[in-house]
Amino acid sequence: MTNPALARRAERRPRSVVFAATLQLLTAVPFLAGSAVVFFYGAGAQAAAEAEVVRQGLPAAVLADHGISFGSNLADIPLALGIALVLTTLALLNLRGNRIGRTLSWILQPILFVAGCLIVPSQVFTAQALDSSVKNSGDPMLARIDVRAMVDAAVHVMPGWLLPVNIGKLALTTLGSLLVVILLAIPSARAYFRRKKP
Repeated sequence: MTNPALARRAERRPRSVVFAATLQLLTAVPFLAGSAVVFFYGAGAQAAAEAEVVRQGLPAAVLADHGISFGSNLADIPLALGIALVLTTLALLNLRGNRIGRTLSWILQPILFVAGCLIVPSQVFTAQALDSSVKNSGDPMLARIDVRAMVDAAVHVMPGWLLPVNIGKLALTTLGSLLVVILLAIPSARAYFRRKKP
């Protein structure tokens, strides 16, 4: 049975706030999925990349020596899970009309936007980003790597849904973050956050 007070509150909740919170919840999903990929597939992908480098006649250690990792760093998981938790918390606070949620959203979303512009593209365009990095490294051994073959070997181990998830992550952290900031600033949202709590 539906709680009448909750139903009335949901009716008064502006669509802009619901959409903003939905975007925040959707943005949390790729971070959770990425953590699962690192945990379950990262070591295998790194081993496949190293095996390909060895097949090309180079030592496997050349990747570790230059910080090239295909999700094998488990230390990245807590950060990704933390971001997902914060986004989920902010979405719930925003749905309740909590001003702290909106203020913290205005702080976090621009940070995510910058991260989305600077970091996430390398997760979508891995081969291109690595190829550019290798060519600019100045290390002749590193320059000998067939980057496309190495990336293909690692990607073959990863789940097929990873690329669409990373594309979604790029869209949600950039355009999605801008939309959240705008949606929480429009008049109907401002009125919702200013209303007196019963």
